[in-house]
Amino acid sequence: MMEHYVTLFDSLFLPQGLALYMSMERHVKDYTLWVLCVDNETHEILNRLSLPNLRLLKLSQLETEELKHVQPTRTKGEYCWTLTPFAPRFVFDTDPTVTRVTYLDADLWFRKHPAPIFREFEASGKHVLITDHAYAPENDATSTSGQYCVQFMTFTRDGGETVRKWWEERCLEWCYARFEDGKFGDQKYLDDWPERFPDFVHVLNNKELALAPWNATRFPYGNGIVWHFQSLRIEKYSGSTFAVFLGPYTLPRVTLNFVYVDYVAELRKAVEMLLQNGFAIRPQQRRTLLSKLRTRARFAYGQIRKLFPVTRIPL
Repeated sequence: MMEHYVTLFDSLFLPQGLALYMSMERHVKDYTLWVLCVDNETHEILNRLSLPNLRLLKLSQLETEELKHVQPTRTKGEYCWTLTPFAPRFVFDTDPTVTRVTYLDADLWFRKHPAPIFREFEASGKHVLITDHAYAPENDATSTSGQYCVQFMTFTRDGGETVRKWWEERCLEWCYARFEDGKFGDQKYLDDWPERFPDFVHVLNNKELALAPWNATRFPYGNGIVWHFQSLRIEKYSGSTFAVFLGPYTLPRVTLNFVYVDYVAELRKAVEMLLQNGFAIRPQQRRTLLSKLRTRARFAYGQIRKLFPVTRIPL
């Protein structure tokens, strides 16, 4: 069946959104990726690019009165989190033929076809799929960030709506970038879903299929179907210099060489595509004294291979 996916981002995150799209063109094939454009600039540039398998949703045309009411009380990031449970709804409302939608974070990246994930989900007979953070012990943030990750979530039109609507209502009530009364953003709400909605929610059993920097030391990189590049940010693009902040996590050399090098290359390709179409790239993160002290995981694209040379071996 044709799989439908939805992601959301603003113009600052266009490079990540395009890198996600490029990976889907390479690995997913028969799909539609819906993009909820958080600002008009995102819609304008993606409309200009006219990419196959991409369908655009303009937030300014879909924003509900409830969303407009809470938007002034939240930061841009918090508002994007508030929008997450609405994204599948907007797809269902726009196209009545869609029977299920998978939400993707914009900084996800496919390395393989996701068929094994959907086979497990379909075998469960449930209507909602969520994934465990599966933290490595040294990175365990379950108590504050949650057991499950809002990164790859599937909802069916029928049974899944029970769960999605409950989540939508909670995010309208409270969705902030702080831990408070057992809540954190849109994510901690998922903690009790397997108990609250036992007939609807399936947790992906094979934790190695959805990988991220917080579990890179726990699982072999090669089993990952999707990688979540959480906290990776573009710091600078100027001529031959493409500097990125890789994030605060300790990453194995093999993961840097076989996953991060390729993702950063794709990110650079996305940046070049945007520049060719008149889009000005803005830094997503600037260097600060605090960030320098907290991590040394900052590399220019051209230096990564020199720092961690390795001979490639086919998976």
